[in-house]
Amino acid sequence: MKRTRTLSLIVGLFFVALAFGAAPAVLARAADDWARPDEIVRAIRLPDIPTRDYRITDFGARAGGTADARPAILAAIKKASAEGGGRVVIPPGKWLSRGPVHLTSRINLHLSEGATLLFSPEARHYLPAVLTRWEGTEVYSYSPLIYAFEVRDVAITGKGTIDGNAASEFLTWIRKAEPDFQRLRRMGSDGTPAARRVFAEGTHLRPSIIQFFRAERVLLEDYTVLNSPFWVNHLVYTDHATVRRLRVDSHHANNDGVDVDSSRHVLIEHCWFRTGDDSVVVKSGRDRDGREIGRPSEHVVVRHNDMGGEDGIALGSEMSGGIRHVYFTDNVLRKGASAIRFKANLDRGGTVEHIRVRNFKVEAFDNLFWFQLDYPGQLGGNFPSTYRDIVFENFTVERAGTVFNADAPAAAPLRGVTLRNVNVKQADRTFILKNVEGLKLENVRIGGQRVDGQLEWREVAPQP
Repeated sequence: MKRTRTLSLIVGLFFVALAFGAAPAVLARAADDWARPDEIVRAIRLPDIPTRDYRITDFGARAGGTADARPAILAAIKKASAEGGGRVVIPPGKWLSRGPVHLTSRINLHLSEGATLLFSPEARHYLPAVLTRWEGTEVYSYSPLIYAFEVRDVAITGKGTIDGNAASEFLTWIRKAEPDFQRLRRMGSDGTPAARRVFAEGTHLRPSIIQFFRAERVLLEDYTVLNSPFWVNHLVYTDHATVRRLRVDSHHANNDGVDVDSSRHVLIEHCWFRTGDDSVVVKSGRDRDGREIGRPSEHVVVRHNDMGGEDGIALGSEMSGGIRHVYFTDNVLRKGASAIRFKANLDRGGTVEHIRVRNFKVEAFDNLFWFQLDYPGQLGGNFPSTYRDIVFENFTVERAGTVFNADAPAAAPLRGVTLRNVNVKQADRTFILKNVEGLKLENVRIGGQRVDGQLEWREVAPQP
């Protein structure tokens, strides 16, 4: 049997016709599904931070983008923290930070409208190494440009701009990182303790521009991000995070807009993303390291966002700790490679389940739905991932190269995916499938043709 098969829209050959009306039980289940996001949002707690202000100019900062404002920023954070917390204010103007800004509990880093916090381009300024998670594996490496470790009640707010610097040395490392990346992956797989995974001077793992690591009650609101070295807003082991009205305009490699990584009770809403990679992606660790930590991402709501980039929304490929109870609703996807891209491979393990996606307007993508469960892996593992109980409904799509592309291993077929009320006005290809069970199609319209039914497509052992 060929590795993949392309299925045409000849309804009589492949599909069992269903009644045009939805059964009451189906409608009831859908209503129950969509009551849950409101419950999640109501349960999310905002940070509790005193309202008093600490202006960095009171600590000696000078605007202009040439004098180092970092000592003043850190002094303001230290004083605010010692007095029980407050808002550290970056006034209008350009402010240079020669190194990372580390936030502490009960601090709101506030970027006033017209303020730009510009980070220095030299990689050496972001040492010593800190504990971080790099593509799903814990490691001691270069500090994220804004970093918050083991904090509670923390925020970054304001209509100013965070700029990673278009001249950053980190951006030259994109092609240099492969040996370090592979070494770190092997360390995570063979159980090397995180304390011995030190990738500092002489190595080339780019840091995120913003990372919260073991945080609780986080607010990210209103600011703009440019020129991130790597992932943009990275939430690691974070509970109760609200991300709203951000503007991410960053187009370098691996520039995901928001990475929800082993985090719980997260709301992302009313943001604008133009990114070099996924707009919003949910993750939970890589391979053995992620499985042993075993912390899923769960109870996540993503709504009312405008997304444009290589991919729109994604799950994985680092999802070894599991992902569940994630809701995407009322988003707009512009143009790119994949509107919906879910990833895994045989190194990962992990289960992704109860994912609901509805009310999307999609312009033009090469792939509309892409389950890339054979994503490249290097370890030769035998830990198939499980993706199941996933519903996409109420999609209006202008154009798709391929409507539905799924490639899963025989040991863990893709199960229980439903497409409901999906209208694709124009498509070059319809379905490309390998190892799919129970793909339900309910009022799927492609180029004016309607498709209803259930489809299974599995590899079989060769006949003697």
